[in-house]
Amino acid sequence: MKLFPSKPDGSASLSYGSSPLLKSKTPVWRSRLLVAAIGAAFVGLLGRAVYVQVWAEDFFQAQGEQRYAATLELPASRGRIQDRNGHLLAASVAVPSAWAVPQEVSRDDRARLSKILGLSRDEVDRKLDIEGRFAWLKRELDDETSQALKAAKIKGVYQDREFRRRYPEGEASAHVVGFTNLEDRGQEGIELAFQRQLQGQDGRRGVVRDRLGRIVEDMGDALPAQHGQDVQLSLDAKVQFFAYQRIRDAVAEHKAKAGSCVVLDAQTGEILALANYPSFDPATRKNLTGNQLRNRALTDVFEPGSTMKPFIAALALERGKVQPDTVINANPFSINISGWHPTDVHRYDALTVQQVIQKSSNVGTTKMAMMFQPHELHEMYSGIGLGQRPGLQFPGAVSGKLRPWKSWRPIEQATMSYGYGLSASLLQLARAYTVFAHDGEVLPVTLNKLPSDQPVRGARVFSPETAREIRTMLQMATTEQGTGPKAQVLGYSVGGKSGTAHKQEGRGYASNKYRSWFVGLAPVSKPRVIVAVMVDEPSNGVHYGGAVAAPVFSQVVSQTLRLMNVAPDLDVQSQIVAMNTATKFTPVLESF
Repeated sequence: MKLFPSKPDGSASLSYGSSPLLKSKTPVWRSRLLVAAIGAAFVGLLGRAVYVQVWAEDFFQAQGEQRYAATLELPASRGRIQDRNGHLLAASVAVPSAWAVPQEVSRDDRARLSKILGLSRDEVDRKLDIEGRFAWLKRELDDETSQALKAAKIKGVYQDREFRRRYPEGEASAHVVGFTNLEDRGQEGIELAFQRQLQGQDGRRGVVRDRLGRIVEDMGDALPAQHGQDVQLSLDAKVQFFAYQRIRDAVAEHKAKAGSCVVLDAQTGEILALANYPSFDPATRKNLTGNQLRNRALTDVFEPGSTMKPFIAALALERGKVQPDTVINANPFSINISGWHPTDVHRYDALTVQQVIQKSSNVGTTKMAMMFQPHELHEMYSGIGLGQRPGLQFPGAVSGKLRPWKSWRPIEQATMSYGYGLSASLLQLARAYTVFAHDGEVLPVTLNKLPSDQPVRGARVFSPETAREIRTMLQMATTEQGTGPKAQVLGYSVGGKSGTAHKQEGRGYASNKYRSWFVGLAPVSKPRVIVAVMVDEPSNGVHYGGAVAAPVFSQVVSQTLRLMNVAPDLDVQSQIVAMNTATKFTPVLESF
């Protein structure tokens, strides 16, 4: 059978209407399915358009902006820390830091980055194998590394400027100034205590970048950075440096564990120096230990020993129990407290009150202390600041230990009179001595420089007459007949009290571990400075405060008074030393 019949001329005749394929009817469901599919696609596209343009507009707008828009931080410069004379103790300088867009850095370039930045390949991979479009590579680059990175022109690697803290005084003032972390936030010292004042507030700047990351234009108005405020301390950088040197040398000389030195302005309570050793470099934040970081003058408490004796004598004078020339029987068997007899290093029989302080007699001091009820002594101890935080805006300052008087036993009342059974920090002890320097008033201490015309008021504990009497006794203690002759200063009258105490170990005291200290003031007639020195565990054969700490006191007082332009109050005899007559010239050395 022929599907297509032939024409008369013999050619085939094509008739589409006669084709059985074309004559077959298309199923209705197929056309409807096609129309439905086209309709569904149209509805899907319409829904997607509505979703993109209406419900998810913010998301897609943000995604689009991420491809070309960026917000740059305008870092605020951290405020400076200055000493009382404007000398810089801490300041911020701009330094470059390297960052990258991880997806844009090739594997080959990572090896180059590792070499330039001085990082291991694993460390570079760890920083870059992350999601996101930002990763720090290395912060605070030195100039050489920064220039090498620029010259390498690695795709996806950029540099921004950050601020880094510089500490010109280094180890000398580290415990006072403290340091910041990589985010420029205070971690220790003044940097932490005045964080809100120093930090400032970062600004922002919107920009448009091209595909290579280059900035092509600004977007909107920039928000300028608000730089941090400066902080001016009461510290004197020169006094601080000298105090640090002297305490460092004393620790080395006596093979001690540590040491501290505090210098106060006796008229204002301003802290002129607060030095500790061991110390650290605040610009180096790695591998710091608690032993280095501890501000011992504020955080370490100890039993103050014989430095408490002048306060007992002052209370006895104030209440009329004794006079400076009252004779006290200092024989150890002249007093019996629950079968216990206090003793002295040297045996005495009769001592005046002045001599009790001059000779540092435990027996004489105990006898004066037992003239009072416990609450009277507790009131006096509290009045000079023991058992209380020193009111200093500084992290870590401690209160020490002063137990309630109702729990005292007679033997404890006795031992407290010469510094056992209570504890204080070196700063607390220095502050307590302002009661003698400021005519009976205890001054508040501060690390902020005070206005020169601002009157300073203290809390009265003793009368001016009592304070002057005790200053005379303290001066006697620094003579050759006293316990601290090495505290003397050429040209200036000084007064002070040495202290030596066994260190506590567990529930008892170590037989061969001591703390040695000396606290005093100068000049005696009108004190301008108070210096407190503590040396922890001297182990070079000498441990008494008069031999270990008093020489540091002498050196620091001498230098400080000269820096303060305080005129000498003692006559100084010129000393002429003739050299060998065989020499061509005869040099003359004069002492001032």
